[in-house]
Amino acid sequence: MASVFSAIINGDLPGRFVWEDEDVVAFLTIAPVTQGHTLVVPRKEVDQWQDVDAELWNKVMDVARTIGRAVRPAFAAPRAGLLVAGMEVPHLHVHVFPAYGLGDFDISKADPHPSAESLDEAASKIKATLRELGHVDTVPG
Repeated sequence: MASVFSAIINGDLPGRFVWEDEDVVAFLTIAPVTQGHTLVVPRKEVDQWQDVDAELWNKVMDVARTIGRAVRPAFAAPRAGLLVAGMEVPHLHVHVFPAYGLGDFDISKADPHPSAESLDEAASKIKATLRELGHVDTVPG
């Protein structure tokens, strides 16, 4: 059975995408720890992060680094956080988010009901910053 992330990637469920290439996508989570919390996900379904092949892992982490380079200035954050939790959805995903303190690394404190306006604003900021960084070909409309 396909994961919820595959349904989002395939367009069966809505997603606020900030990155798309042939192997990896990035979209905002619907339960952010901070505004701008983004999930970096391979298109290929891989449940356990340690089971992904090295080439795809490197691509996922490269996109995560790029998203981190965007969320920090877009949200005036001192750091960009990165987590691989894997407990929520059985499809490899890397959490990248603006980090203001250690408490931001606690996924259990995520906002389960962010406003659509907040998510739309976050997507716009990240996409604008990615474009400024030269990633026009991978940033969707």
